[in-house]
Amino acid sequence: MVPEPRSIYALRFFQLAVVLLTTAAGLALILLKLIPPVVTEPSNRFSPAFGVSTWLLLIGSGCLFRAIESVRRERQYSFRRWLVFALTSGTLFVTFQTYALTCLIRRHSLHDATSDAAAFVAVIAALHAMHFIVALLFLTYATVQAFADRYDHEYYWGIRFCAWFWHALGIVWAAILVVMLIARFYA
Repeated sequence: MVPEPRSIYALRFFQLAVVLLTTAAGLALILLKLIPPVVTEPSNRFSPAFGVSTWLLLIGSGCLFRAIESVRRERQYSFRRWLVFALTSGTLFVTFQTYALTCLIRRHSLHDATSDAAAFVAVIAALHAMHFIVALLFLTYATVQAFADRYDHEYYWGIRFCAWFWHALGIVWAAILVVMLIARFYA
């Protein structure tokens, strides 16, 4: 059997990445249309969508843990299924983060942004979301490779790297949530 050229995997990665990010953006726009941000709310009131995205981050973390366990036991079908669940969780995370950040940003005037703690929280949450998009792209690449049978019980470093990156972003997100709580109660 002749192996497929590497350009095929690059094309698959690009296509899947575009689909995932377009889906996240589209779902965020639908959420914004269905549940528009309330501009009259205080600027230090954070959207419940941040809570939903936190759960999605935890679910994705669990899915990656299960994916590593599956590939170590050479259960390829289960391994790929857990990767798809993690990709779905990550895409929904980006959706809800986009919605929550848009709600947060729309509540601020330019004057408030220079002295408001919520503006600081919006900036660090947006930076986290950008890093998470990079993590989602890494996971997309690893998933394309997994469906090409690149990982087995002896070699699954790419999946482990994705899981480490995801877990590290989860720790950073927990710190951001603490800052949000401080901003909410002491701003």
